[in-house]
Amino acid sequence: MPGRYTRHDDHPPLDERPAEIPAECYNCARLALIRSGGAGPVWLNLPGLSDLKLALMPDAWVVADWQKGQMPIIAWSDFCPAADRALHHAVPCGLRTYTGSADRMLDTVALIIHRQLRAHLKDGDGQAEVVPLPDRS
Repeated sequence: MPGRYTRHDDHPPLDERPAEIPAECYNCARLALIRSGGAGPVWLNLPGLSDLKLALMPDAWVVADWQKGQMPIIAWSDFCPAADRALHHAVPCGLRTYTGSADRMLDTVALIIHRQLRAHLKDGDGQAEVVPLPDRS
């Protein structure tokens, strides 16, 4: 789907509160966005959650219901990574829910998003490798 997704900004949320994104999930999302080139949202399917997809953008991650015209269900936005943030620290953000059922599915959605992000990154060419650092002594 071309262009920017903005429906989460067009509709008022039922609830808005502070939250945190686990470090590994945030880091995977940032890497996926960098690899995509930023032309538009990275759309990920959410297996097990029929008709829901994740729109991954630099300023927001939105779970949208495609059966209901891409209506937002859950959105994470206003990411505030500290300038000196270590890669293992969670990232504060805002969490918006748009339906009454969003809170009940939040943990499941977060788990599936994390799994899908890791799978999306594994689709690369497999050229990366971990190398040992040279001994300083």
